[in-house]
Amino acid sequence: QVQLVESGGGLVQAGGSLRLSCAASGSIFSINAMGWYRQAPGKQRELVATILRGGYTNYADSVKGRFTISRDNAKNTVYLHMSSLKTEDTAVYYCAADRVGVISPTRAYWGQGTQVTISS
Repeated sequence: QVQLVESGGGLVQAGGSLRLSCAASGSIFSINAMGWYRQAPGKQRELVATILRGGYTNYADSVKGRFTISRDNAKNTVYLHMSSLKTEDTAVYYCAADRVGVISPTRAYWGQGTQVTISS
């Protein structure tokens, strides 16, 4: 089993920055892909960004150039640095981890989520 604990959410004004962290524990040796998803009220959960153990990253078009995902394998932690935040970035952000190179929502491990609210 893998446990994921997110931190760093909060209330920020539009145009500001925020960094989310996700610490993994448990059977972490088996984890390859880690990433962030988000779910806004009334919307489906959507991919934000993923990073593989080797450092390959992937981003949703809506966050490219504004968000940066990074990973510290020694600390078993993945980060999401968010800048130029927009009101439409408001959502609950979830950390996810998977044993293979692609995060499968039905197979992945999930954190409890952290609220990010962007005010205008």
